[in-house]
Amino acid sequence: MIVLGIESSCDETSVALVHDGLIRGNLVSSQIRLHAEYGGVVPELATRAHLQNLLPLARLALTEAGLLPGDIDGIAATRGPGLPSALMVGWRFAQSVAFVWQKPCLAIHHHEAHLYSPWIDGDPPRALWEEFEPNVSLIVSGGHTMLVELPEEGRHRVLGGTVDDAAGECFDKAAKLIGLPYPGGPMLDRLAEEGNPEAHHFPRPMLHEAHHDFSFSGLKTAVRYCLRDHPELLEDARGLRDFCASVRAAIVEVLVRKTVRAALQTGRPCVTASGGVTCNRALRRELARACEQAGLRLRLARPEFATDNAAMVAVLAERRLQPSRETPFPEQESDPGWSLEQTSA
Repeated sequence: MIVLGIESSCDETSVALVHDGLIRGNLVSSQIRLHAEYGGVVPELATRAHLQNLLPLARLALTEAGLLPGDIDGIAATRGPGLPSALMVGWRFAQSVAFVWQKPCLAIHHHEAHLYSPWIDGDPPRALWEEFEPNVSLIVSGGHTMLVELPEEGRHRVLGGTVDDAAGECFDKAAKLIGLPYPGGPMLDRLAEEGNPEAHHFPRPMLHEAHHDFSFSGLKTAVRYCLRDHPELLEDARGLRDFCASVRAAIVEVLVRKTVRAALQTGRPCVTASGGVTCNRALRRELARACEQAGLRLRLARPEFATDNAAMVAVLAERRLQPSRETPFPEQESDPGWSLEQTSA
């Protein structure tokens, strides 16, 4: 089976082709330069870029894979959650292509696709469904931070999420306060590699709470006040790197400790992590160290599948599509507030 996947939930336009679990192509058109001038994603500009990029990307994906429209068995696209207008473009595009080609069309939940992205690996990459095992999954990005329990494939239960700012947002806002250019989170990570994480102590919000929720707004505020009261901290390169390392250490400790604790409490033997923030080097190191100490197996999404991409959409859709049964053409609208709880079997 060959599935064409579409992803347009925020500021990445992506088209992918998956053939029997094998990733035949995963094209991503980044909008970083487009939004850099404004210091963040501008929804209207993101939507226009999706409109401009989707058709050329789809054509290029088919050409590079040596495929024709008639070779495609199904279309899939992210229906939610995400930016309303950006989602609408990708979802309508998928519906239109499916209608013209007379192919089944499947709606995919953005977070659910992330849940299974750590199971894409190898060279060339493919979906390793035979290796799936019950796990607790951390999804951490600029817009979302949540812990989800997966007792088996196709079933999941949200354990907790952010009550205010997501971890990625905290990284980006802290970077902006420091004066780093957009996108600031990755640059903060690079600077932190050469800094002392114990130079400053920032709060670890909700670290000792019994629940699995997250909160990073207080940490962001602490960073702001620290810079206001001690502007001299950033006057030299060493001070800047130490400050970045200390901020990163606070965010990573909360993510790692709460994730490992959730896995131990639920009795799941495996931890997975996905989302753009899992590209953070300290998070990958500390999560690996903590899981090893706790006797847990760890699967991290590869960087190219950790951020928003259509490969994870197509992989999950291919698993859902039944070759022997026609999938009804979906008439529903895109849904920016689509809840992950509504997708569990």
